[in-house]
Amino acid sequence: MTVTYAGLTDLTPVPASKPKRDVARAMLLGAKGLCPNCGEGRLFGKYLKVEPTCKACGEELHHHRADDAPPYFTIFIVGHIILPIALAVEVAFVPDMWVHFVLWLPLIVISSLLALPPIKGALIGLQWANYMHGFDPNAIGDDQPMYDFGGGHEGR
Repeated sequence: MTVTYAGLTDLTPVPASKPKRDVARAMLLGAKGLCPNCGEGRLFGKYLKVEPTCKACGEELHHHRADDAPPYFTIFIVGHIILPIALAVEVAFVPDMWVHFVLWLPLIVISSLLALPPIKGALIGLQWANYMHGFDPNAIGDDQPMYDFGGGHEGR
């Protein structure tokens, strides 16, 4: 059995040392919905749809792998803000259950919808600043297999 690296002949050489990127600046720009590279182009084309490339500087943004992290952090943050307030209202006023539903359900939904884009933008900025996923010019693309074990499947 031989191991060959797929696609290595197609890669153009990139210097091994990469310039250091400011993580805090990239996350702040991402949270504002701006390109983490230049800070001028828009990060989102729609509510949560990331632009494939920055229209201002041309930085490729389609590499991000935010996946489930933005909703997780949104639930974590909104829950830690709303829950103590709801508990304080319960202890101080002891309202009926319907009052809790009328107060907290809309507040939770609205807070989550408002917090989700900045959190996703900050996570994309973090990935860009740390050369994670496709933002690393030296990495083999996520869509390319890293190994080809050659075994083939002839006759199966």
